[in-house]
Amino acid sequence: MFTVEIAGRAIAVTNADEDQARDLIDSEEFREDLTVIHCDGKPIWDGTSEILLRQATPEEEEGFDEAEDLDEGETDDENEPSVVFLVDIDEDFEDDETDA
Repeated sequence: MFTVEIAGRAIAVTNADEDQARDLIDSEEFREDLTVIHCDGKPIWDGTSEILLRQATPEEEEGFDEAEDLDEGETDDENEPSVVFLVDIDEDFEDDETDA
């Protein structure tokens, strides 16, 4: 597993392989999401800071597994890698997503 890190802060963890994870952090869609999703009233990414990819720690992997267990009923394609945010997403964003 790999962790997405911005400004020294672990933001998300993915079960993608390294190539898939690099494609993810380089994708325009993911980067745009990081500027729209808020944590503590601020975007997760400022649009300029470097986005790093590193090996996930055991604690981050455990957080990923716990989140995946909670989403067990989801119908996502099991062959596609998953991304779990490690930061608390502001409720306003979550409400916007469910209203769409």
